[in-house]
Amino acid sequence: MNFTEYQTKSRATAKYPVIGHGVIYPTLGLTNEAGEVAGKIKKVFRDKDGIISDETREALKAELGDVLWYLSQTATELGLSLDEIAEYNLAKLLDRQARGKIRGDGDNR
Repeated sequence: MNFTEYQTKSRATAKYPVIGHGVIYPTLGLTNEAGEVAGKIKKVFRDKDGIISDETREALKAELGDVLWYLSQTATELGLSLDEIAEYNLAKLLDRQARGKIRGDGDNR
């Protein structure tokens, strides 16, 4: 499956309230799900000596899928495709790498 297919198919399951603007609900969901991923990773180090078990890996796969779903809906609400986001991001990172600016802070480095 590619990004375009995922974005198109996932849209059929996008049933959520419009809060002011259609982008608000999926953006809030995206931050919530990303926090759930971070929480599971935190607990790996707190409770499991930093070892990611097969069970934890499956749980993370499910949470990352939720992140992908909300990212997809946010992009769709903004009229963007996941393909163009991925291409833009990779070009930006490769440019930074070529200029020796892959590390550091700030969007415009």
